Amino acid sequence: MSRRALALFIALGLIWGTPYLFIRIAVEHVEPAVLVGLRVAIGALILVPIAAARHQLLPALRHWPWVAAFALLEISIAFLTLGYAEQRLSSSLTALIIAMVPLVAAVFARMLGLDPRLRGIRVLGLAVGLAGVAALVGLDVEGAQFWGVGAALITVLGYASAPMIVSTKLADVPSLGVIAWALTLNAVLYAPFVWWLWPTDTVPASAWWSIVVLGVIPTALAFVLLFALIGEVGPARTTVITFINPAVAVVLGVLVLSEPVTWGIVIGFPLVLAGSFLATRPDRNTAAAIEDAPHP
Repeated sequence: MSRRALALFIALGLIWGTPYLFIRIAVEHVEPAVLVGLRVAIGALILVPIAAARHQLLPALRHWPWVAAFALLEISIAFLTLGYAEQRLSSSLTALIIAMVPLVAAVFARMLGLDPRLRGIRVLGLAVGLAGVAALVGLDVEGAQFWGVGAALITVLGYASAPMIVSTKLADVPSLGVIAWALTLNAVLYAPFVWWLWPTDTVPASAWWSIVVLGVIPTALAFVLLFALIGEVGPARTTVITFINPAVAVVLGVLVLSEPVTWGIVIGFPLVLAGSFLATRPDRNTAAAIEDAPHP
């Protein structure tokens, strides 16, 4: 991994460890659809003028079907279901379920032929990771919380599949234009829901500030870093930022929201991370190295 890729990896891992805290604060006072609508609108207001100044909007618009597909999977569905998950689960537990993303991405990469080798130690990694998720859910989840787990798993599917679209269909498209259009599309899509579900009770300043932070840092800035990282290391291994994300989320949840450190976290978290590492590690044998080499 190059120094640039490593820097992007660390920065994005830290930044995307913070949304769980701010989402948890916000959805206690506003509906998830309102949160998503405001979050993407703020991101669009920041990135659209920059993309326009760099003449990146029109080239991205020429690929609008795939831009729309990316927007649907990465934002429209995943952001909404993440908000619903955090209405029912702690921010720590939600983040640890989202840590499944590398496992699911490895399976998707195999199914799409982006990474044809999923055997041996990598299959073991999938099994270990799934055991960790089972520990999390079995020890920490009960009753109505299972709806939150289901919502979080839908987010996992979106986060695991969207980078595949970037890598296979949008690799040569200006990334800033893609992000700007994706956020704009979702801002328009969610506008009626924001109007319809706008809170009637007083919303504390902490919730409004949480939404602003979500729009500026984990959305506008993070998406720019995400596309840069995909360009450096590919879609499947980009999702390994979830090695860092849940650790940041757990620390913030415990320190800021006084969330408990449960047995599910203690047992499941290491298993999920170990499984993700094993499932996404590159092959070390000579044949695999030759297959991994770029082809003209």
